[in-house]
Amino acid sequence: MAAPFGKIEYLYVGTSDFERDLAYYTNVLGAKVIWNRHAFGAKVASLRLCKGPQYLLADHRPAPSCLPLFEVPDLKATSKQLRSRGWKSEGRSFEIPPGPCILFKDPSGNELALFENVRPNVMGEGFED
Repeated sequence: MAAPFGKIEYLYVGTSDFERDLAYYTNVLGAKVIWNRHAFGAKVASLRLCKGPQYLLADHRPAPSCLPLFEVPDLKATSKQLRSRGWKSEGRSFEIPPGPCILFKDPSGNELALFENVRPNVMGEGFED
């Protein structure tokens, strides 16, 4: 059976002190800042900590938290297919710059999200308030 989702594109991590935590990741852990934006009333920095997903440090996410964002080719079709197997979303959809997301929890309460990358180049482009 093929994997149901594409890759984990982002780890969306909450912070209680954006500047302090950004300094920790860059100065102590040696993370590379891909971009650092203040847009739509939120501070978010994309960090490269490893060869895997981008690490998004976000002041609008609760701390501590880590939300994996799985990319899917068609969010509506994937949701429909998962619902046919008993999956339930949290009923909360949200947007990140690349596209729409649906939040859900596993039976133990871990938060996960699916997203469709409808704007694949937006994270490299400048976006401002």
